[in-house]
Amino acid sequence: MKKNVSLFLLGASLALAAIIAGDAARAQDYPTRPITAIIPFAGGSASDVVSRILFERMSRSMGQPIVVENRPGAGGNNGSAYAAKAPPDGYTLLGGGSGPVAANVTLYKHLDYDPEKDFETISPFAAFTIIVVASNKLPVNSLQDLIAYAKAHPGELNYGSVGIGSSQHLAGEFFSQLTGTKLTHVPYKNIGQYVPDLMAGQVPLGFQWYPNVSAALSANGAKALAVAGANRLNALPDVPTTKEAGLPDYIVSGWFALLAPKGTPPAIVAKLNNEVKAALADPDVHARFQQQGAEPDYLPPDQAKVFMADEIKKYHDIITKAGIPQIE
Repeated sequence: MKKNVSLFLLGASLALAAIIAGDAARAQDYPTRPITAIIPFAGGSASDVVSRILFERMSRSMGQPIVVENRPGAGGNNGSAYAAKAPPDGYTLLGGGSGPVAANVTLYKHLDYDPEKDFETISPFAAFTIIVVASNKLPVNSLQDLIAYAKAHPGELNYGSVGIGSSQHLAGEFFSQLTGTKLTHVPYKNIGQYVPDLMAGQVPLGFQWYPNVSAALSANGAKALAVAGANRLNALPDVPTTKEAGLPDYIVSGWFALLAPKGTPPAIVAKLNNEVKAALADPDVHARFQQQGAEPDYLPPDQAKVFMADEIKKYHDIITKAGIPQIE
């Protein structure tokens, strides 16, 4: 009996070693064909812009193109669900954001995917500081002007976001809580629908990432009142931080991460993680990120997994405190 058990354990060990060796061999050859990266938001959005910067650099290094496929809808849920069901072979990846892979776990009653069970977290790659922006048609020129105006017009001031539970929506809720103001949230399917309304003054306020509103700012259709981070942005050197503008506790940012379907071989996940790290260390990528109001953000796979779990809990607490009803 002992001999049989020993032979079984030996066989199992050899089988495991063969699997590991096979995974390592596949990772060494990987990729041998183009990779598809699902972005669950519209083209031109913050996720789309910075992802393409990252993927361009990774493509050069890996010797295969990374083709972006935009699948917006349902706050990023549609594209995320699609990516979760892809074969776990490293040839379909997800550029996930803090909305679809963290906040939406609490926000939605039913998701067609579970971020922790259905994905391998490769690494976060970009962090975006929230910018408080206002239409030029709104009679405010500073953060304190905005707070005073909002208090004088409770419930009348609309702000837009890319959807309920997005980091821009939750940034607006947090602003209301800190300042004692009552704002009205207007969700959009994508950022392209929101920006014209911002410039026209129909939805004159936003808590946005720089890429989402850079065109409106450049066209003088909107103005940036403050940056909700510890430092000013290189892209907006003349815009004060919220601390400088008199609201020091208002520090808010969002993030994007690269994920793969659950079951993707660890060696491929590790290789992709190394490629993300190398790309973010490139001074050109760093500079282009900063031009978009983003900061490079990297973690090794084990820490990336913990980061994801912590973010899911953080957004659960924020959404619960805000009393945001779950979406059916």
